[in-house]
Amino acid sequence: MTYARFEDLPVWKEAIRLANGVYDMTESLDWKGSRSLRDQIERAALSVSNNIAEGFERGTTKELLAFLYIARGSAGEVRSMLCFIEQRRVFAHFKSQISNLKSMAEGCSRQLRGWADHLQNSEIKGQRHLTKQSKQQYHFKKGAEEFERQLLERLPPNHPKRKRMMEQQKSRKK
Repeated sequence: MTYARFEDLPVWKEAIRLANGVYDMTESLDWKGSRSLRDQIERAALSVSNNIAEGFERGTTKELLAFLYIARGSAGEVRSMLCFIEQRRVFAHFKSQISNLKSMAEGCSRQLRGWADHLQNSEIKGQRHLTKQSKQQYHFKKGAEEFERQLLERLPPNHPKRKRMMEQQKSRKK
């Protein structure tokens, strides 16, 4: 699936939910933490969605990857602070909220890791590198692969060409 705006990305939406959850906790009248702890966890939580957005708006896959890893690091920072807060008696009444926020931060990390893994294996270098010719080449290659897949499905299982095509596909994936 292709997204035209970062606001449509599921991981960005989850990161916004994480930031809102952190702010709900720290803006609560029951918050007994220091201003510096509050500031640090709020900034880290907001950094997740901000880095996803900034990377998405950049023109290359390499830049996007760098920002996705920064966003992932911020999600880890949020989780680490939540682990700290969870161990402090003064925050015992936030136990359920902390658990939910840790799950959200972990979910963001997993999604970011999956997206980064996908991008690292992609031939596309990013929007800045797309030309009319590179787009045509990409679509031609995808069309050829789809044609080859459909042809393979139509041949009988023991057909020599099917066996050869399957071997070629396996070797390409390596």
